[in-house]
Amino acid sequence: MDLHEITEGSTTFYAPVQDENAEFPPGSAPVFYNTRMEFNRDMTILLMSVIKPEEYLDSMAATGIRGLRVANETHVPAIINDFNPTAVKIIEENAKRFDEDIKVTCDDANRLMCSGRYDAVDLDPFGTPMPFLDAASRAAKRYLFVTATDTAPLCGAHLKAGLRRYFSTPINTEYHSEVGLRMMMGAMARELVKYDRGMEPILSFAKNHYYRSHVKIIAKVPAADATMGEIGFIHECPNCLYRSEEKGALLPTEEVCPYCGAKTLPIGPLWMGKLQGEGIIDAMLENLPSMQFGTGRQMEKFLNILKDEPDCGFFYDYHAICRDIRVSPPKMEDFVAKLNDMGYVTARTHFHPTGIKTSASLGVLTEVLKDWEQ
Repeated sequence: MDLHEITEGSTTFYAPVQDENAEFPPGSAPVFYNTRMEFNRDMTILLMSVIKPEEYLDSMAATGIRGLRVANETHVPAIINDFNPTAVKIIEENAKRFDEDIKVTCDDANRLMCSGRYDAVDLDPFGTPMPFLDAASRAAKRYLFVTATDTAPLCGAHLKAGLRRYFSTPINTEYHSEVGLRMMMGAMARELVKYDRGMEPILSFAKNHYYRSHVKIIAKVPAADATMGEIGFIHECPNCLYRSEEKGALLPTEEVCPYCGAKTLPIGPLWMGKLQGEGIIDAMLENLPSMQFGTGRQMEKFLNILKDEPDCGFFYDYHAICRDIRVSPPKMEDFVAKLNDMGYVTARTHFHPTGIKTSASLGVLTEVLKDWEQ
């Protein structure tokens, strides 16, 4: 097997050579390594430098690069696991390069997580995390990190698959990227609360072809009850762009659109609470300049957007509103500034290039855009 040297962050390792002419190069190698997920890994390493867990489990490691980087770049003890013996051999050889506390195991992820507990558990499967989420929610002592790459079921493009996997009803709206993240986080909450454990998100986002959430676990019944209070629904009008949010409900209430009178469609149940932790992003931005990341500039811009996002469960694509009322869209910066000057907390969102999160109602947004045109 041909291996080549790769440097990611400040960590150099060996991985199998991929066929770059293949339709999906990571799938052409005997052990999976996806260069497109470097940003994902960079964000986790930066977060780990802030929260510093006692230990970290990379439960489905493939080449092991995420766990190797955790150990090498944050000096947190790492347990790196994969069920593929070929992958494990590569991880073991790479681990010898670092004078760090690294343990390598070859086991089924579910069996491993059912037989031990770890301060931080990272679940990054190919596709949906749902077959592993129950075991991960029990194995994680203080932190649980989850990635989902099955974006079609989560955003409503594959409705039945979303229903089966996540026990939640998605609708393919222009804000489906946020719905997908909140569906996944709702599933995480559901697995934790059945063991009387609550969760507090510390860093959550959607990016390209995946969703990623890092949560802190609170092992107390009141925390589980508080987590249940953050489960709810988005109500989507089938005829116009109106939407609203409902918290603290496992069954949606009936709602009528105040603009067109249509009965709204409930999306969920979803996680309707905060996506980011208090002070976490500030601490990450503080650590960023002192660390080596291939996506550092992108991370800084992205983190600042996350930091400024208002806490609401959906966003508006203001270009979609403009199309609906047949006006030309103003510049994003000017529109956001106008709404803030009017007293509405407003900022752009990472979920969509022309998306905004705002405390303003659809009616206010519509009137401002109409006045702008005039």
